[in-house]
Amino acid sequence: MSDDKLDTLPLTPPQVPPNGRPVRKDEFELPERGLYVESWLPERRSRRRPLVLIHGELAGSWVWERFLGYFAGRGWEGHALNLRNHHWSQTADAASLSFESYTLDVLAVVARFGSSAVLVGHGLGGLLALKAAERQSVAGLVLLDADLPRALRPAAQPHELRAVPEVYGRAFVGWETLPEKLQRENRDLSLADVLRVQHLLGQKPHESGLARREILMGIPVDRRRLDGIPALVVGAGPDEASGGSAAARLADWLGAEYEPFAAHSHYGLVIGEAGCLQVAEAVRAFLEAHRL
Repeated sequence: MSDDKLDTLPLTPPQVPPNGRPVRKDEFELPERGLYVESWLPERRSRRRPLVLIHGELAGSWVWERFLGYFAGRGWEGHALNLRNHHWSQTADAASLSFESYTLDVLAVVARFGSSAVLVGHGLGGLLALKAAERQSVAGLVLLDADLPRALRPAAQPHELRAVPEVYGRAFVGWETLPEKLQRENRDLSLADVLRVQHLLGQKPHESGLARREILMGIPVDRRRLDGIPALVVGAGPDEASGGSAAARLADWLGAEYEPFAAHSHYGLVIGEAGCLQVAEAVRAFLEAHRL
């Protein structure tokens, strides 16, 4: 299959209950920050809170396609941003981008919805959601296999920091290898899922090494400023079975609800054809319980 075909290949829709309704797609841009936001909207407006979906490193709005379809079909509007220099947003010098610049990207999108927004973050996007919620009042938080704030991280070792290049790509995170090997390591992903993730992570290095080093050194988050915000922490991987995972510690630190998915991989939570529906239904239950 050619790269061009992979770019446009639609994901196989998840099997959803029959109450899913038609959706329409939209988009908006924030030219002052060079951001492109992909929106999936219910056919009719509802009183549900808007979801702002924040991707992780090397990714983009494409990771949320199944989530966007699932929630728009049930009355939630979803707005998946692309951080600067990611996917369809404006190209920038990756080495100059920092965690702070990514946080400002998120805040610029959240400002369009004010305190009604629910932030949904994956990996790096989860930590960005926490940092944005520290500065801007939001209605809720959903953190999927999120990077940890400083209070929960071990001290970074000098060799760990030196190992991070100024700019990196999929090879640095272990995705520059045979698809069959990746599928064995991520058993909840189909081969088509693996090929799509591998391709869309990009062939060229474009992620900020500075931002990654800052995360390793620890991003401070004032937990007191998050008090009262309904939060759900979702964990992935076999560590979840014991309840001693990083996600469990994050949930305890936040006083958040915790949902473990021991059989899911990092990308399987959001893009896996076989398993993302389970995660979406858990998130939906949380949103409905809190009337979000």
